[in-house]
Amino acid sequence: MESLKKNAFTPELMFRARLFKALAHPARLAILEYLAGIRTCMTGDIADVLPLGRTTVNQHLKALKEAGLIRGTVEGVRTNYCIDPDSMEVLRQEFDNFHQAVKTEKCHC
Repeated sequence: MESLKKNAFTPELMFRARLFKALAHPARLAILEYLAGIRTCMTGDIADVLPLGRTTVNQHLKALKEAGLIRGTVEGVRTNYCIDPDSMEVLRQEFDNFHQAVKTEKCHC
């Protein structure tokens, strides 16, 4: 029964949901803002600059990587994290498309 419900949604909506879900936590937004702010790849431990534990940060990094919003490349014992600019552009386009789809006149409810 559950798979029937999942199939009721278009692949486009499922894709948007995965992207938007990656943004649905303030720690993930903070990571993206931090990486954007340094304008280079972060080498080292992002947990050193956020008020979160290393394990928690790693879980959020994993979610952002799975959504394709950041890249993480291992170099020795360190991982370099960067925003993926192409994926961020896709995110912007998907949000714009979604916004257009749900844009309505002011509701007078």
